[in-house]
Amino acid sequence: MKNANTKTIAENRQARHEYFIIESHEAGIELFGTEVKSIRNGGVNLKDSWISIDDGEMFIRGMHIAPYEKGNIFNRDPYRVRRLLMHKKEILKLFGQVRQGGFTLIPISMYFKDSRVKIQVGLCKGKKLHDKRDDMARRDAGREIERALKERNK
Repeated sequence: MKNANTKTIAENRQARHEYFIIESHEAGIELFGTEVKSIRNGGVNLKDSWISIDDGEMFIRGMHIAPYEKGNIFNRDPYRVRRLLMHKKEILKLFGQVRQGGFTLIPISMYFKDSRVKIQVGLCKGKKLHDKRDDMARRDAGREIERALKERNK
C-alpha cells in the first residue's frame, strides 16, 4: 500500500495493542488548508479516533488536529468530524463486514503520499485480555533473546 513517495505523519500504536487488524485499506481525507499545515508540523493525534459509516459515507471521529498557530480565524475545531474518501463499492463492502462480523474500523496510520494526506483504515476485531497478555509475553521473550545474544557476542 505504501511506496517510496510516502512519509508517515502519525501512527495509532494503541490500535495494534487493542485490536487484531484483519485487513487494511487506504483512504483520502477531506481537510482544510490550516489543518494540512498543522499536520505538516506534526500536530495530529489518532489515539482515541474511530471510523463510522453513515449514509454510505465514511467519517473519522475523535481525531485531534491541533490548531495552526498562524491560522487565526481560518482554524477549525480540532475534534471536528472529517469525511474519508473511498470508492462507494469499498465503503459498502466494509459496512457489510462491520455489521455482520462484529468488526470495527480504526485508523491505523496517517501519511503523505506524494503531496496528499492519506489514512490507513484497518478492519479490526477487538482483542481479549488473554490475547494482549500473550502478545506482551511474546514481545518480552523476544527482548530477552536479543539481550542474551548481545551478551553472548561481546
